[in-house]
This record gives sequence, C-alpha cells and structure tokens, in this order.
Amino acid sequence: MPPLAVGIALSILLHAIVLAINFAPDIQRKQKARDQALDVVLVNARSRQKPVDPQALAQANLDGGGSTDQNRRAKTPLPVSQRDKVGDQLVETQRRVQEMEAQQQKLLAELQAKTALPPQERRLEQPDPAPQPINTLSGADLAARALAMARMEAEIARNVDDYNKRPRKKFVGARTQEYRFAQYIEDWRQKVERIGNLNYPPDARGKLYGNLTLTVEIRADGEVEKIDLNRSSGQKVLDDAAIRIVRMGSPYAPFPPDIRREFEILSITRTWTFSQGDLLESR
Repeated sequence: MPPLAVGIALSILLHAIVLAINFAPDIQRKQKARDQALDVVLVNARSRQKPVDPQALAQANLDGGGSTDQNRRAKTPLPVSQRDKVGDQLVETQRRVQEMEAQQQKLLAELQAKTALPPQERRLEQPDPAPQPINTLSGADLAARALAMARMEAEIARNVDDYNKRPRKKFVGARTQEYRFAQYIEDWRQKVERIGNLNYPPDARGKLYGNLTLTVEIRADGEVEKIDLNRSSGQKVLDDAAIRIVRMGSPYAPFPPDIRREFEILSITRTWTFSQGDLLESR
C-alpha cells in the first residue's frame, strides 16, 4: 500500500476517534440551583458575614441572630388587621329605601288596577280557591311610609353633606418635628404664655399650683374654633383661667400659605403649668 494511502487512513481513523468523544457540561449544580427556589422576605437586622447556606432572599445579609438551631422564620406578633369597608351603612340604608319604594309602587299599582275595573267585571271575577289574607294598607299607612322614606333620604343627604363639609384638620402635639408646624406652634405658645403671665388669675397667686392639658383648635384665619380640657389640674380656678387666657389671645396669626393649602384647622394639644412664682408655662 502506498504511504499516502496509509497516511490518509490513519488520519481518518484519528478524526473518527476524536469525534466519538462526548464532552457533556456539568449541569448538575445549575440544575440544583434552579430546583431550590428561594423565598423573598424582609429582615429587621443585618450581619457583616454573608450566610453560607441562605434560606431566603432579603434586603440585607443576616447570618443567624436567633435563639435556636432549628430552621424557623420570624413572624409578627400582631394580629391580622381587619379590612374596614367604608360606606357600608350608607349603601345598606339606600338599599332599604329602594326596597321600600319598590314595595310602595307595587301596592299602588295593585290598588289602581283594582279601582280601574268596572263594577260588572269585578262581579265576574272568580274567587281564588284558597284565598290568602292580604294585608291592605290604608292611606294613612302609605302616607306614614312615604314620610319615613323622605325622612330617611333626608338623613342620608345630611350625613353625606356633613362628611363633605368636614374641615381638613391636622393634629399636632408638643413634639412636632416638621418645621412649618413647629414654628407656628412655638409662636402660638409664646403668645399664650405672655398673655397668661400678664393676666395670672388673682385667686391663684401664691396659693394654687398645678398643671392641666388642653386641646385647642385654631382655624386658618387664627380664630379659636374650640377648646377641650383633656386633663384637669384638680383646681377649677386654674382650669377656667387657662381656657380664659387662650381665648384672650385670639385671634392668633393666620396659617402660613403652605399650611393653609392643606389644612383648615390645627388641633394643638399642650400641657400648661401654673408654677410657683405665679408663672404660666407650657411643655
């Protein structure tokens, strides 16, 4: 056999051996990663060390930190919050009104149909084999029902109108952080203290001391809307003096534009102290 033919045969044999070898990629690790799905949770702590065997995805690394070696998930201790449905009472009332209207229309239609028949046709009508007692309504009953429905509709309209007219109110306390409210309340407090020290109750000078809590509602124009005594000082003289002093300072400064755009009333709750030295202070 010529050398060239031998070389070609050997070359074909080597290529066939190389092509027969199967290079299969190791997909077990990737397949395992796809099979083991991780939950997404929120954690309330973090650790510098990344967990070796994570059990869930979270917004931060958390490696341990509990009090047990078992695989557990933290759960909230709070009960499930109930979902309130707004407007159920109004919808139910409207449904009852519609039912009463439908019943009234039906009764009126039956009454009109009977009165529209001539006397001859009324005599020719055959009685039912088993007549059932029918509760007929008199004119007074129909009028009473119509009045009740009108009253109910008026009440619904009034409730809706009262809700629409309810002012936008902001409740603020002594620890208000937002600057626009904190600055206004601080100016209001200084004015009340200044007026209170100039008009300290004479009956309390040198002998009555105590503290009380008031909630004062101020309208956007600075006028006092309402004053509520949340906690009494135990001395009627001091309670009445505090309410009188707050009213003496009215009207206060109108709301700044940034507050007026969002709210119509500020409800301010403060504790007022009639201290020794005959001074009125707030904290």
